[in-house]
Amino acid sequence: MPAPRFAAADLPEAIPVFPLRGALLLPRARLPLRIFEPRYLAMLDDCLRTPGRLIGMISPLETPGPDPRPGEPRLSAIGCAGRVTTFSETEDRTYLITLTGISRFRIREELQGFMPYRRCTVDWAPFARDLGPAEADPGFDRASFLSLLSRFFAARNLATDWDSLRGAEPEMLVNAVSMLAPLSPDDKQALLEAPSLSTRRETLVTLIEFALRGGSGDGLIQ
Repeated sequence: MPAPRFAAADLPEAIPVFPLRGALLLPRARLPLRIFEPRYLAMLDDCLRTPGRLIGMISPLETPGPDPRPGEPRLSAIGCAGRVTTFSETEDRTYLITLTGISRFRIREELQGFMPYRRCTVDWAPFARDLGPAEADPGFDRASFLSLLSRFFAARNLATDWDSLRGAEPEMLVNAVSMLAPLSPDDKQALLEAPSLSTRRETLVTLIEFALRGGSGDGLIQ
């Protein structure tokens, strides 16, 4: 299924945000989620009534800030918005949804109000290329990348569909591994903020090589 296409004019000034540490969504990639907390059920109900059906995935921070929202963690500066492209409701009113990544954003300001979930005004402009076609990676060496993945997956006892990986386009392959690999939340934030696909792939390779040398990966990139 191709990613839904948005123009810059389609992107709203404010969006609901879903703070979930360790979850990573990237443009044109898909992230399955299970929604069951009452406040996020309310967020999803409201989201489905909007034309764009956008939810911003954002990583909460562990360190306190100068003026955090009472009872809530601070948010990372950069997240990624996805459109709800599939959803189903179970008998116990749990939603199973898929977000398809549209564009990254930088938080401008968190909005105060009576909503049970968090909303922010955001700046999309620094990530205009996210709205375009899939990125190319001229330096991508598929054989070398897959060899590294094979060693990493074997070391972590992870299974995967190698036939799909061998045939995947570079962006889909790099982004899928970035989202699914067992890396720390800080490392995943670094992958999100990579300015290009080439930089993301280089960062991912560095993280995997570090892990294979016995490092945990935690805090490798600040």
